[in-house]
Amino acid sequence: MQDNQIKKEKKKMKLWKKITIITLSSIIGLILILLLVVYCVWNNELRSVFSINLLVEAKDENRSGPVYEMDMKGDYYFIDFLEKGGASNDQELIDHIVDNLTKGIIPMKMKAPTIGCSSFTAVTPEGDRLFGRNYDFSKTTGMIVYTTGSDEVFAGFGPRHATVSSVDLQFLGITDGIYLNSIMNKLLCLAAPYAPLDGINDAGVSCGIYMSYQGDNNGKVVSTNQQTDKPDLTSTTMLRAILDYADSVDEAVEIVSSFDLHDSASTSFHYMVADRFGRSAILEWVPENGNEATDNDGTKRVLRVYYNDKDEILEESNEAKNEFQYITNFIVTPAYYNSDENKGGLDRYLQIESMINPDGTNTKGVMTEEAALNVLETVGRRKWDNRNGESDKNGTTVWSTLYNLSNRSVTWVSNEEFDEPTSIFHIAYNGEKFVRS
Repeated sequence: MQDNQIKKEKKKMKLWKKITIITLSSIIGLILILLLVVYCVWNNELRSVFSINLLVEAKDENRSGPVYEMDMKGDYYFIDFLEKGGASNDQELIDHIVDNLTKGIIPMKMKAPTIGCSSFTAVTPEGDRLFGRNYDFSKTTGMIVYTTGSDEVFAGFGPRHATVSSVDLQFLGITDGIYLNSIMNKLLCLAAPYAPLDGINDAGVSCGIYMSYQGDNNGKVVSTNQQTDKPDLTSTTMLRAILDYADSVDEAVEIVSSFDLHDSASTSFHYMVADRFGRSAILEWVPENGNEATDNDGTKRVLRVYYNDKDEILEESNEAKNEFQYITNFIVTPAYYNSDENKGGLDRYLQIESMINPDGTNTKGVMTEEAALNVLETVGRRKWDNRNGESDKNGTTVWSTLYNLSNRSVTWVSNEEFDEPTSIFHIAYNGEKFVRS
C-alpha cells in the first residue's frame, strides 16, 4: 500500500515536471519568436542605435557638450517621405518618422533653436574645391551621421548618394548638451538623418543651412511658408534631399525648385551649396518685390539663387568680384535691408572675405586647407566674442567642418578645439561609404 502511494507521488511529480518543462519551453519559444520578430522589424534601426559611439566628452570649462557618431543602417524611409509629398510642418515630419523609424511606439518632438553660423568656399593651390562651415550655438549635443547609398531613384534624381552630415540633437528634442545615457534618447537619434545642418555626399556636393532672421520690422522672425501646388519640405529635410540626390549645384537648385519650403519652428533659413566642379550658390527665399520692412508674410516669398560665377546682381558687395562665396546670417539679396545694422553676422562675413582675399587680388579664393581651417578658427564664436567684446546666446561654435569636395573628405573639429588632436576627426569616402580614419 505504501509502495503504491510512493509510485503515485512519483508519477505526479513527473507529470508536474513535464508540465513545467513544456510551459517553460513554450515561454522561451514565445520569447525567441518575439525577439525574432523584433529583430526582423527593427533590424536596421537596432543596428543603427548600437552603432552610436561617443567621440568627445563634454567640457564645462569650454561650455561644450558631447559629440557622438552614428552609422545609419539600411533605409531611413526618406524616399517614402518624398514620394508621399514631404511635409509642410514639423508635426507631419514627426508623424512620418514615428510611423516608420520608431514603428509608431516611440514618441518624439522636433524644434529649431536660434542659431548663428558662417560658411565659405575656396580652392586649394592644387585645385581641390573646399567648403568650410562653422555651426554657432550654445552648449548642445552634436552627432556625425553616416548614411549609405542605394539604387533608389526619386523623380529622375538618383541613385541615392552615401553621405556624412552634422546634426545638432537639440533639433530632435535632446536638449542641454546631455549624454545619450538612456535608450529612449538613443532611439530618438534614429531621426537624425532628417535633421542635417551641413554635410557632403559621394558626388562631392556639400550644403549648409544658416539662420537668416527674416521677418517684420519689429524684430519678429517669420518663417518661410510657401503655398503653391508643389510638394513640401521643411528646412532640414530640404538639405537632406540635396545630400541624397544632387550630383551638382545645378541639380541641387533643380531639387530645391521642385518643392515649397516650410521653415521649422518660427525660424527662417537660407542655404549655401557647392560642388567639386567649382560651382556654388546661395539660396534665399524673399518677397518678389520687397525688403525687410515688407517681409512679414512667409507665404509670399520666392526662391532667389545667386551663383558664384553669375552674381553681378550682388555688385553692392565685394562678393560679385570674387569667384568664391561666403555667408553668415543675413540676406544677401540686394536692397533687402534699410540699414547694415540689421545684417546679422556682417562682422564675421567681412572678416571671412578679408582673410581669403585681403588685397583684392585673390578673387579665385586660393588657399590651403590649413589656411581655410584658420579662417574657421578666427571667426569661431568663443575667440571672436572675446576679441571683439561681444556676447550672446550663440557664443559657442559647436563644430567646424572643412569639406574637400574634390576628394570627398572632411575635417571635423569639435568646439573650436583646433589644437586638440582628440577633438579633430578626418572622414573620407572609401568608394562605398564615408568612414572615419
